[in-house]
Formats: sequence, C-alpha cells, structure tokens
Amino acid sequence: MPTPYLRALALIDAAHAQDPSVTTENGTPIPSELAYAQSMTRHLEAHTPTASETLRLAVRAQHLRRWEVPRSSYPMTKAGYYAWRTGLARRQAELAMAICREAGYAEEDAERVGVLVRKEGLKSDPECQVLEDVACLVFLEEQFAAFREKWEEEKVVGVVRKTWGKMGSRGRELALGLGMGEEEMRVVRKALGDEGA
Repeated sequence: MPTPYLRALALIDAAHAQDPSVTTENGTPIPSELAYAQSMTRHLEAHTPTASETLRLAVRAQHLRRWEVPRSSYPMTKAGYYAWRTGLARRQAELAMAICREAGYAEEDAERVGVLVRKEGLKSDPECQVLEDVACLVFLEEQFAAFREKWEEEKVVGVVRKTWGKMGSRGRELALGLGMGEEEMRVVRKALGDEGA
C-alpha cells in the first residue's frame, strides 16, 4: 500500500497533468505545470537532497492548478499582479493541504505544506527559503532566456537583482552553476555589479 507521501505526490501530479497548456521535453509533449513541478523537484534534489516530505510536497505543489486563475483575471497593474500572486498562493496552499489530508497526512503536516506553499516566514524559515531558492533556480534555468528576450534590459536587470535578493547562499551558488547562455550571464553580472557572478 502506498505511503501518504506517495499518494499525495500522485494526486499533485494528477492535478498538474490536467493543465491544458503543453510543452515538449526531449521531443515528448507534457503538460506545462507537470514539467514545471518535475523541474522544481529536480532542483530541490540538487539543493537539499535530505528535504522533509512536507517540503518535497510543497515544492511539487508550487503551481497547483495555476492555469485556472489566469493573470488576466486581475487588473493589469502592479497592484493587480501582486494581488494575483497572493491569491494564487492562498489557493494553491488550500488545494495542496486538501490533497495531503486526502492522502492520509495529519492536519499538522497538511498545515505545514500550506505554510510552505504560501512562503510564510521567507527569511526566517529555512525550508521556506529552500522553496524560494528552488523556484528562482527554475526561473533562471528555464524561463530567464525567454524573459530576457521579451523585455528591455533595464527591466530584466531589475528582475535579476530581485531574484538574487530572494535567494539564500546555497541558491546563489547553484544559480551560478546553471550553465546559462552568454547573454544571460552578462545580464546577471550586470545586475550583480560583477558581485557573485
């Protein structure tokens, strides 16, 4: 009989697999949010191979059913963006907690997953910091090149600075070893003023 962890992981992945948006990995189509969740887990393994089950589940549930709440459902302003992000975090935490309960986790563990998904106590909770590091690593490795091409350099440099500021020392160390392209590394060096890059 599967453990609560394996049941929860399967339920999270089943939800991700319903994402109508599809990407391709190694020539094989895969739902975008499932691909994202797998990347999050891969980076978690590199960052903290001894992560707790609750952290592993929170990392895997990071964008849980995100496609159901499009950015366009909030005002297209800076305040609207932050409201969207906050709303998503709350919703994704509730969905992840419900999955944990359904899988057989105690309420305390389900609540812990919710705290991590919402990133409560980011600078004071080491596990929350790990989750943030992992999300930043996925952005830098998989989304940064396309982001850099879409926006003017000044904005991109600002985003890199903010991303770097969110990461802990282990996340920064791993980020510098991601094998980013020449242009991406140039922008990172510019954003950091050549510090740490």
